[in-house]
Amino acid sequence: MKGLIHLYCGEGKGKTTAAVGLAVRCAGHGGRVVFAQFLKDGTSGECRALAGLKNVTVLAANPVGKFSFQMTEEEKRRTADAVSRMFEAAAGFAVREGARLLVLDEVCAAVSCGFLEERAVLAFLDGRPETLEVVMTGRGPSEALCARADYITEMAARRHPFDRGVAAREGIEF
Repeated sequence: MKGLIHLYCGEGKGKTTAAVGLAVRCAGHGGRVVFAQFLKDGTSGECRALAGLKNVTVLAANPVGKFSFQMTEEEKRRTADAVSRMFEAAAGFAVREGARLLVLDEVCAAVSCGFLEERAVLAFLDGRPETLEVVMTGRGPSEALCARADYITEMAARRHPFDRGVAAREGIEF
């Protein structure tokens, strides 16, 4: 079966949730899944649940635990190093282990914030094994990432509780 490329993007909620759903579906059918979270610490409820599944490997890289706009230049350098190493590890592991699905959660932000070289992602996508399905998520994907996608699903924010001052809730938003 030929692997395709999915892109879940937009300003709305649900990009990671959709990627998690596909990962669970794939693992439920016996497929090997690598779930890599960029700029997140891997402690969310979905990562905990995925890590408990037999066929799923979860990786995360956010060494300073801050949003990019809060980071010092040194923290940005450390983050870029960690993100680049994790991308190489996730891509290499997915290929070596014959994974059916590789999820690159928030890869669009990692690229747009300058933490990950877009050319590395594009080279991987262009040279990946024919059977490897790839999901990319995040806001503001580049034209080059969009051009490689077989599916593009855009989440639109029409209403969100945050706009009324409701903070993210454990078990629902993270």
